[in-house]
Amino acid sequence: MKGDIIASLLGRQAEKDHVEAVFTPAKGLFPYMIDDLDKKVISLIQGDLPLDSRPFAVMAKEIGITEKEFVERVKDLRDRGIIRRFGATLRHQEAGFSSNAMIAWCVPDDRIDKVGKIFAGFREVTHCYQRKPQREWKYNLYTMVHGNDREQCYQIAERMSRIAGINDYVLLFSEKEFRKTSMEYF
Repeated sequence: MKGDIIASLLGRQAEKDHVEAVFTPAKGLFPYMIDDLDKKVISLIQGDLPLDSRPFAVMAKEIGITEKEFVERVKDLRDRGIIRRFGATLRHQEAGFSSNAMIAWCVPDDRIDKVGKIFAGFREVTHCYQRKPQREWKYNLYTMVHGNDREQCYQIAERMSRIAGINDYVLLFSEKEFRKTSMEYF
């Protein structure tokens, strides 16, 4: 399970003014030069997405290219290692959720893709990603869920656990929300 589930998140949240794009550049020196059009694309994807059913078409029009060209440019930037990922951030409190929890799951390696797809399909999940376990921390799959209170987050986790057949998990609640910002490069 590699990559973000931005498409499903945007499908559910694009109509709300609570989703922003997250642009993360690759580490190290850029392996290729970037041109002025690349800089314009990067400038647009590092901020809020237009509130439109086709946000990439809106951004493409702004810089004078087609939606297809815009999407291909983003893919090319990723493929060349110039950007590492393109994700989304849900401003959960502004969207009406007072509680959120990161659920860390211990999933057998041979089930990670299947379980990841199951979890990503939950309406309450905004992020679902895999990480390698570290020393004494055995968890390898993470989901961010949002609810009206902590109890609702626990109920969501229990339902996810039951459906996926994964019983080894822990909920990590946000205690304080820090301002969510991304670097701006151009």
